[in-house]
Amino acid sequence: MKSYFVYILASQKNGTLYVGVTSDLEKRVAEHKLELIPGFTKEHSVHMLVYFEETNDIHIAIQREKNLKKWNRKWKLELIESMNPAWNDLAKHLDPVVKSDGD
Repeated sequence: MKSYFVYILASQKNGTLYVGVTSDLEKRVAEHKLELIPGFTKEHSVHMLVYFEETNDIHIAIQREKNLKKWNRKWKLELIESMNPAWNDLAKHLDPVVKSDGD
């Protein structure tokens, strides 16, 4: 079954935030880190993966992304800290967490 990820990147602890959705979290985070995609994350050096969640339904993932983008900053910070209180870059731990199913 295919997985979809809603994720939050940060420039630093309590820094600039970016919310996105993808079917390949490892690849997408690498694209952000390497600044391969022009736009907000490149312009604001938003490269740390500080939060993500997984679902098997693309419609749920897209709706969740839209909802999170509407959240106020305080709620987003609380969400991040509920999963990642130290604000570690979770990309360092993707290999054992995120596995592709052949796409």
